[in-house]
Amino acid sequence: MEPSSSRPKLLDRISALLTREPESRSDLNDMLRAAYARNLFDADALAIMEGALDVSGIQVRDVMIPRAQMEVVSVEDPIEKITEFAILTAHSRFPVIGESKDDILGILLAKDLLRYYAGKEFDLRDMLRPAVFIPESKRLNVLLREFRVSRNHMAIVVDEYGGAAGLVTIEDVLEQIVGDIDDEYDFDEEAGNIIADQTGRYRVKGKTEISAFNHAFDVEFEDEEYDTVGGMIIHLLGRLPKRHEIVEHGGFRFQVLRADSRRIYTLLVERLPAAHTSGA
Repeated sequence: MEPSSSRPKLLDRISALLTREPESRSDLNDMLRAAYARNLFDADALAIMEGALDVSGIQVRDVMIPRAQMEVVSVEDPIEKITEFAILTAHSRFPVIGESKDDILGILLAKDLLRYYAGKEFDLRDMLRPAVFIPESKRLNVLLREFRVSRNHMAIVVDEYGGAAGLVTIEDVLEQIVGDIDDEYDFDEEAGNIIADQTGRYRVKGKTEISAFNHAFDVEFEDEEYDTVGGMIIHLLGRLPKRHEIVEHGGFRFQVLRADSRRIYTLLVERLPAAHTSGA
């Protein structure tokens, strides 16, 4: 068997292909696709390299979680309420606000709540980590470098007037390079498409067929223009949604838990109260 040291390394093989210097990003992308066509690397490697090239052309405003969908806690909230909210949302960090979302006091890490339940001295204001504020126009490659240097995982995005426009996490940036990242909302592939949680809500895979959803919830959503629940949400919005975006339809609230620029992976679904439904 030929020793591995004698085999051309991946970079050597790519370099051999690039016999001339690319004159543009488009030219470089064409060369990478040509290398993929010659089986020098697989589709995942191609997607990562193309994603790494693309981030320099993407601004924070293109991937951020909008202000209206920011999940925050108030500095005046009791610890028990904050803990319940942390459990329901399953996030690891939260912006803490004063009078409004424009008054962000800092970032609370969910793990810091353990001090309170361990009987340790706990003051919410003292536990806050400094918030990082960035403009909407910042490029993702610059932001990723700053995240790495500062070891921050979240930044507050501000508009030209200094108000909070949204937030962005390191996961949002990395997903632009490597695709969707597995997280706490992932399903076991052996599990069903619709799974109830302890709060009475449901984790629903985007690929769940409308007929299966109708059967599970005893409803009659139409399936003439789309086949899946994810397709229905995209149809209602007229576009692909961002993570945490919420749609209310047919007596249900659908919150997008996982999605990328291609499809919806996971939704959090709950029935709306009858009064809310009639009001809507």
